[in-house]
Order: sequence, then C-alpha cells, then structure tokens
Amino acid sequence: MAKASRFEPAPLQRRSCARICPMNALNIAEYTETLGLQAKAAAALMASASAAIKNKALRTLARLLRESGEPLARANAQDLAAAEAAGLAAPLLDRLRLTPKVIETCALGCEQLAAMPDIIGEIIGMTQQESGIRVGQMRVPIGVFCMVYESRPNVTIEAASLSIKSGNAAILRGGSEAIHSNRALAELVVRALQEAGLPGHGVQLVQTTDRAAVGRLIAMAQYVDLVIPRGGKGLIERISAEARVPVIKHLDGNCHSYVDEPCDLDLAVKVVDNAKTQKFSPCNATESLLVARGVAQDFLPRMAAVFATRGVQMRCDAEALQILKEKLPKTLAGQALAAINVEEFLQPAQESDWSEEYLAPIISVKVVAGLDEAIAWINRYGSHHTDAILTTDQRHARRFVREVDSASCMVNTSTRFADGFEYGLGAEIGISTDKFHARGPVGIAGLTSLKWVVLGEGEVRS
Repeated sequence: MAKASRFEPAPLQRRSCARICPMNALNIAEYTETLGLQAKAAAALMASASAAIKNKALRTLARLLRESGEPLARANAQDLAAAEAAGLAAPLLDRLRLTPKVIETCALGCEQLAAMPDIIGEIIGMTQQESGIRVGQMRVPIGVFCMVYESRPNVTIEAASLSIKSGNAAILRGGSEAIHSNRALAELVVRALQEAGLPGHGVQLVQTTDRAAVGRLIAMAQYVDLVIPRGGKGLIERISAEARVPVIKHLDGNCHSYVDEPCDLDLAVKVVDNAKTQKFSPCNATESLLVARGVAQDFLPRMAAVFATRGVQMRCDAEALQILKEKLPKTLAGQALAAINVEEFLQPAQESDWSEEYLAPIISVKVVAGLDEAIAWINRYGSHHTDAILTTDQRHARRFVREVDSASCMVNTSTRFADGFEYGLGAEIGISTDKFHARGPVGIAGLTSLKWVVLGEGEVRS
C-alpha cells in the first residue's frame, strides 16, 4: 500500500460522501459537517505549502484539462441536454457551455497563476518605532472559503486554481444544471492536488444539489471564513440574507458606456459594439449607452446601423428615439432598412430600463447634456460594477475615473475587459461591487488577509 501523503487528512477520508446519499435533513447535516471538518484540516496544510508545490498543482491541473477534452465534453453534453429539455434560457445555456476555448482559457489561467509571484507570507509596511520594535503586516490566506455559483462550470476551475495559489481550502457548490460538468472538473482538481502532494480535500465539490446544503454551509462559521456567491440576483440576495459569515458579492452588472464630446467616433462605434455584442450573457457587457448631446446626431445613427445588423434592440429616451427615427433611414441602405422591423428595433425606454441588467441583445440609450450629467446618471442608475468613457479629452477622462463610483472605471476601451484573467490576475473568483476587503475582479489578494507582525530584540513597554 502506498504511503499516505503528509498533506492528506486521512481520518476524515473514511467518511465518504457516497455513504450518506440519498440525502435527507439528517444526512445533509452530517455531510456538510464532514465537508467543513475536511476543509478546516486541509486549510492548515494548504496555507503551509511552498510556492513550488502550489505551482506544481496548478501546472498539473492545466495539463489534465488539456488531456481531458473528450470526457469533459461528454459530461457537459449531459448537462446541456438536460438544460435544453428543461427550457433553460439562452443566456444561461451559453454560460453552461464548456467549449474547447473555455477549457483552454481555464488551463492558461492556471499557468498564469503558477507564473505569478507567491504573495503568501510577504511582509509589507515594516517600520521602526521609537520603542525599538519593528511593525509590519504579513499577507496570509483567509482559511476556508465557500463558493456558491450557477451555470458556468469554468468557475469550478477558476475557484480551485485561486484556492491553490492563495493557500486556502475551498468548498464549491455549483448549480444543479452543471452537476456533471462540475464533477468531471472537480475530479481533475483532486488529481492535480494529490499529484503535487497537497490534500485532496483542499478543494471539495458539494456532491448534492439539495439547496438545504447551501443553507448549512453558509451558516457554519466554525469552519467557513468567507462565502462568495456568483450567479443571479435571487441567489446572491438569499446568500447575503442568510449567511453568518462575511460575503463578497455583486447583485447586478448594469454597465455603462458613455460617448463623450469630444471623442473619436470611429473608436467609439468599435468599442461600444464590442462592449455590447462580443458576448451578451456576461455581467461586464454594456447594458446602458449614454451619448453626449454634442455628438448624438452623428454617433447614434452609425451605432444603430451596427446594432441593427447584430439584432440588438435599442430602448431609447425621447431625444435618442427622435434622432434615430429621423436619421437611421438615411444611414441604412434601402435593402438593409427593409430587412429590419424599425418599430421593434427602436423602442421607447421605460424607467425600469435605466437600471436593468438584460444579459440579452437589448441596450438602453440616453442622450445626456455632457460629462456632469453622465457621471450623475451612472452613479444613480449603475450597479457600481464597470463603466467606461469614450473621449479625447484627458480632463474628462480623469474626472470620470475619479468621480464614477464603480469597481472598474475605463477610458477608451470595452467594459468586457473587466475580468480577472484580462487584468492579469490569472483568474477571478468573481467581481465584487462591495467596498470593503475586495472590490472589482477578486484574484489572489482578495482571498487573503493581513495580520500584524512585530519584531523586537528584548524591548519592554515602560
């Protein structure tokens, strides 16, 4: 018999998930208790692992992902078939797909994390005090985080890889619609951990889809240090209301792109097109378009011509609607105009549109007087997620990034870049619109805490 790894909490391994299925209330309580005990034991070992061991696990996981295309595709096909039969909405189906490109992105994220410096144990801000002591802060893992998420199976790898790099243990609970995909991915994570000599329980996937398990996990303050919900508004509101441990969250992704005066109109059309249509379902897609009155007559018809070809409905305020109804026929050729239903394509906006996260080919459009009104509008109706300005005036750009109260503020680029991988974080555990602890894409640093370190040479306080 092979010798057990020193990282494996062996006494807890005997309590198998399979032995307590099917689930009832008593079994759920026992099962979640086991998950918590195993995570707590693994957390101490994950925190003490060297950078070399953690990086080996990440590179191994990247390799296993690339080698497992066929079994992952089969598992994902099961989930997609069940979701389509259940009538799952198109944006959610899109999020559920585990394509070769998605798998490769996950593998690259693991490798990117492995190549990054290990920040665990670094001491910052060390200063000498008059008493003679030296005082600084050390970056340490949070401990155990519980992630509750929907639809996207790639989150299993993103969460697992960040857990490994940050020296935390993780309990992952994906949605029932992705259970087969998540199980297949979680098996690869366990293999990677064990091959590197880390505890297999360092990352655990909740094997039951019973919602009662979530209620138990988010209340287990004795084991879980942080909860991260990632999914629809209903899920996040429930977790925020019921959790007895700290929560990192965002409720909506109503992202704005503001076309300023002055601006490069060609650049603005290109960027807004990408921000809205590159992918409709992510939370960083632009849902609201603001246009300065001074450029609206020129910009709006050009933008509408692009949206018409993309099948994006525009829900406009009265001024934008009037401009488009007058100018769009001149912008589109006769055949192109005949191919669209203008009455369906151009709709008057309702009050609810200004704060809506569509996750669909729909965008709200408003003409504003200029920068002041744009900033005030975003701070009122936005979700504090990601907002962008398209401008050639650097003073306007500086004011926008200073005064817009959002986790990410962008200048002359697409809101779709609000992503941990694109920010060079390797991966993200989610995007936080909270203002405490972590804000924006949450990477390694967002899964750590700081503790004080005091160094002395026999000093005593007088």
